[in-house]
Amino acid sequence: MASATNRFSEEQFRSVCSELQQPGVRGAGWELLVESMGISVYRRKQVSTGHYEYKVFGVLKNCPPDLITDVYMDLNYRKDWDEFVKELCTRDCNGETVVYWEVQCPSPRFNRDYVFVQQHRELEFNGKKVHVILAESTSVPQFPEKSSALRVKQFKQKLALQSDGGHGSKVFMYYYDNLDCPVPDWIFKWVAKVSSQGAGGC
Repeated sequence: MASATNRFSEEQFRSVCSELQQPGVRGAGWELLVESMGISVYRRKQVSTGHYEYKVFGVLKNCPPDLITDVYMDLNYRKDWDEFVKELCTRDCNGETVVYWEVQCPSPRFNRDYVFVQQHRELEFNGKKVHVILAESTSVPQFPEKSSALRVKQFKQKLALQSDGGHGSKVFMYYYDNLDCPVPDWIFKWVAKVSSQGAGGC
């Protein structure tokens, strides 16, 4: 997904490359939530907001970084494998490609929706190619709030991927939103989809 403006700085992209090497979850309130399929999920409650932030990292075997990036960035394909997507589309807003994503939640909970900008770059870091994807919430009149969904107004996500030296990928992800959405559910669904693609040789 391309954007005509550069919302994120070079330093922001490179800082995620550093976190890929050292996720920094020892101490400082981070707790292990779950481990599965070679991936560890940690969370920490922010003192200032009372909401959880997450760090996800590990190695996905037989899943090269280019494949994972393609699966992650292909919004049309996400509609096929993520049954919780009710609506997912993009629109050009003031020179930026803005994503609208509505997540279908089971009754009696309201659906949740996101409006955000997402950018992908390939960088060289310590002599290795790294894919970095950054996303953060935004507000534009083209996507007004709906009475049928709760708007996630504070959303931030960072993803970094590099080769594990074989046929797999070293992965790091950071996630935060102000509604404490159940992050591990969709993360592991995405991991499972990527793993099945890799096993199939796609």
